[in-house]
Amino acid sequence: MKPNFIMTILAVIFGAAMLSSAPARAADAVCYNCPPEWANWGEMLKNIKADLNIEIPGDNKNSGQAIAQIIAEKASPVADIAYLGINAGISAGQQGLVEAWKPARFDEIPQGLKEADGRWWTVHQGTLGLFVNVDALDGKPVPACWADLKKPEYNGLVGYLDPTSAAVGYVSSVAINTALGGSFDNFTPAIDYLKALSQNGALVTKQTSYARVVSGELPILMDYDFNAYRAKYTESGKFVFVLPCEGSVSFPYVMTLVKNAPHAEAAKKVLDYLLSDKGQLFWANAFLRPALPVQMPKEIADKFLPASEYERAKAVDWAAAAAAQKGFSERYLSEVR
Repeated sequence: MKPNFIMTILAVIFGAAMLSSAPARAADAVCYNCPPEWANWGEMLKNIKADLNIEIPGDNKNSGQAIAQIIAEKASPVADIAYLGINAGISAGQQGLVEAWKPARFDEIPQGLKEADGRWWTVHQGTLGLFVNVDALDGKPVPACWADLKKPEYNGLVGYLDPTSAAVGYVSSVAINTALGGSFDNFTPAIDYLKALSQNGALVTKQTSYARVVSGELPILMDYDFNAYRAKYTESGKFVFVLPCEGSVSFPYVMTLVKNAPHAEAAKKVLDYLLSDKGQLFWANAFLRPALPVQMPKEIADKFLPASEYERAKAVDWAAAAAAQKGFSERYLSEVR
């Protein structure tokens, strides 16, 4: 056998081995806090790949963790965009972590749901309540009120996300505090309530716990209506969304363009896509209220609780909430945890 032929065979063999072990395609853009199991981001990321040919990996950070990572990487950014609770978006803008950039339909976003220069803007909203796996309650009644969760029969059955880190955790605290007569100058009602929950075996998690509710590991979770409706209509089992009798709040989630994003042009295409008719209709079909006045399909709207129930969900000043968050977190860490 001729040497050149041998070299050719070896090259083919080694070339095939290198191809088989080649790494997967690198991300075309990076989004911090785009969790596949939250708000149906998993399907949205597939749509972005199909429609824009832009690969974005799922990311399971929460809002606080996303901001901490962006700060740590400020000298050499990794993330291009971040999906944040509005309180975290306000903080990111104030800290100079995000660019002032306006997507194509920025002017159509209602006032109060965007920062004037485009440092953050709402993509969709949800209402905070209780996401309940009815089967996992083993015959116990579905709680109707915040007060119910303190009863001994729900010992060890209730969970919420860490309010010092996750946006939904802080929103839960604001919802409880507002419903129980507190204010941003007085978080004592929420602190006292969360102390009582702690004594009743409440579980505090760092990440979205959708799968844990669906599996029955965590029967009751303080969460948004969109996750509860998603489970109710797409998962096997019996799930309900409860808007507590004392009241609650609605909450915007926002998009941001990270300052000095390494893939800024791809990121901007993604941000425009999220505000397109197709993007906004996707959120509506995932039981979220779109930022733009897109008509929610009747077959989806009919699956929500009646409008009379949602009258108990109040709008609050999220800029004031963001300003009060540090003081609340300090009290929570010293008095509850």
